[in-house]
Amino acid sequence: MEATIPAAVLSAAETLWRYHCVYDALEPADAIIGFGSYDLRVADRCADLFLEGYAPRLLFTGAQGHWTRGRFDRSEAAIFASRAISLGLQEQDILTEERATNIGENIRFASAMLPGCRSVILVTKPQTQRRCLATAQRQWPQVHAAVTAPRHSFREQPIPEHGMTDLINEMVGDVERMRRYPALGYQTKQEEPPGVSAAYDLLVAAGYTGHIPGA
Repeated sequence: MEATIPAAVLSAAETLWRYHCVYDALEPADAIIGFGSYDLRVADRCADLFLEGYAPRLLFTGAQGHWTRGRFDRSEAAIFASRAISLGLQEQDILTEERATNIGENIRFASAMLPGCRSVILVTKPQTQRRCLATAQRQWPQVHAAVTAPRHSFREQPIPEHGMTDLINEMVGDVERMRRYPALGYQTKQEEPPGVSAAYDLLVAAGYTGHIPGA
């Protein structure tokens, strides 16, 4: 069981949550791309969008990552595909990309499997939306990309395998990545409001640095 997290920390974390969440308005697209992770609710959202007719193709991308190695017995893409099939999709409806270990690779490898795509819907965890969209804008600029995620609140995001402390560490680390990665050519630059910077500083000072690169 996690220790009680101070209210000031939770308030700062919720500020980062709102920054990371995007939720574009969606229109029909050439393909839906589901980003593998520890969170099966992403696969559920992909299945819903496919069954609602938003795209004729669904691709799941992801090997095993930091939070799924040892938890999943197969790639994230394979686990997500099985979940989607259990929700009514057919095996032939789904493509899987099982090599990617980060968001840049998710985009590059998925784009190679979807030649000729002009529009895609990116589906990821709520708190990863901004990074996914910024990465697609830089690394797959010829497509129109919209991003979405499961619809739930900050307090509803933690799961037993990835609790609130993990979530806060993840969001802090992703702010740092969004600061560093434009100069490396990985993603487009994102405006960071003062409130986000202040929340980030508070959380770093509180020790939530476990997902910062090199920390």
